[in-house]
Amino acid sequence: MKTLVKTFAAAALIAVSTFAMAAEGPGSKAAKATINLSTADLALDHYVAVTTEGESAGVEQLFATDFNQKIQATNAQTYSREAVVKSLKKQKGERLNCTVTTDIIEESADYMVAKVTLKFENFSKVDVVTLVCEGNNWKVSKSINSYK
Repeated sequence: MKTLVKTFAAAALIAVSTFAMAAEGPGSKAAKATINLSTADLALDHYVAVTTEGESAGVEQLFATDFNQKIQATNAQTYSREAVVKSLKKQKGERLNCTVTTDIIEESADYMVAKVTLKFENFSKVDVVTLVCEGNNWKVSKSINSYK
């Protein structure tokens, strides 16, 4: 009888631990990881990794609360922080087939404007990114995209 009780207890323990691990889901620890955004350069590098290499860790941490993205085209479009974060999370692990160059346009102690150019085979995307220092972390506050 003791053996039967021990067997059921072990089975219950295994089942509970399995459900607990399944509830976390794959990669949930990576998505919650804190990214070092203590300098504008680190924040800009992480922004490029998120937008071009499918990096998903620290996506929510990267964008300022008032972030918005504008896409300059025939019909200009504006996207909120929530929409951009949701879109980038869906692109987890997807790498863009492009060459990336970054140029710092303006920089001060708590503000940076950078031009990120993504050169694809048949077109280019130019992303003018504004970063601001909030507390001890740099965040992306604005992104304006155009295509050539």
